[in-house]
Amino acid sequence: MTNNDRSNIVPISATKGDRDYNYIEERKQNFIGRRIVEARKRNGLSLAGFSRLLKTYGIDITAAGINKWEFGGSVPSAYQLLTICSALHIEDGLDYFSSNGHRPELNDAGLRKLSEYKADLIASGKYKPQVPPESVIRYIDKPVSRLPASAGTGAFLDEDSFEMVSFPESEVPTNAEFGLLVSGDSMEPVYHDGQIVWVQKCKSLVLGEVGIFIYDGCGYIKVYGEQMPGDDDREAFTDSAGNVHMQPVMISYNKAYEPRPISPNASFQIAGRVVR
Repeated sequence: MTNNDRSNIVPISATKGDRDYNYIEERKQNFIGRRIVEARKRNGLSLAGFSRLLKTYGIDITAAGINKWEFGGSVPSAYQLLTICSALHIEDGLDYFSSNGHRPELNDAGLRKLSEYKADLIASGKYKPQVPPESVIRYIDKPVSRLPASAGTGAFLDEDSFEMVSFPESEVPTNAEFGLLVSGDSMEPVYHDGQIVWVQKCKSLVLGEVGIFIYDGCGYIKVYGEQMPGDDDREAFTDSAGNVHMQPVMISYNKAYEPRPISPNASFQIAGRVVR
């Protein structure tokens, strides 16, 4: 920083005016201690009673310890001050403990009436603050396969290998019935190794849909496709009336992997469609 740069800096004290805080003076006057005394007495509490009240908030302090606060022998921590604000119904929060932050608009009698009115409003139950829906996270349990559905070479998809896992409800599609862990890179760049995909059970797919397949004992996540069977497989895909049926094909998004036609001599099952 150059000397010219320093000329542009405005001293903090010049920006605060009468809001300046003087730690030495505040401590000398024991301002925090005196405020604690005022708030305690306003709530009709003895030192022993205040000690018992603070214990319900998790602060284990004796009457003698509170007395040290009030006479300036020690100072509460920030967490203890926040607790005192709650326990003694101090509406101004930490500003109450600053000489230039506390500007009471009501005397003690007015503050008591305000506290009574607040208690009546709370007791009525009509004025509870509404929690925004987005701040409430709801969880849902869904079965997830402990063994990966392969996006590459294939892995066995065992029906008994599922366990229940909790997820934020917003992350699970409403029509999802179970989750599977992707393994491999053949479905890049859409599905990644280690990603959980959500699956809806079904027995058939439309061309171009991503599905979960069990082929020859292995589980796969692939795009469903069809092709006319080649000469070697044509007979197996021809029915008794002479109609030639399309041969299923598992297709990868990653072009490094060739489409994989389904052999008529191997077991093949559609387990579901990927819904996310």
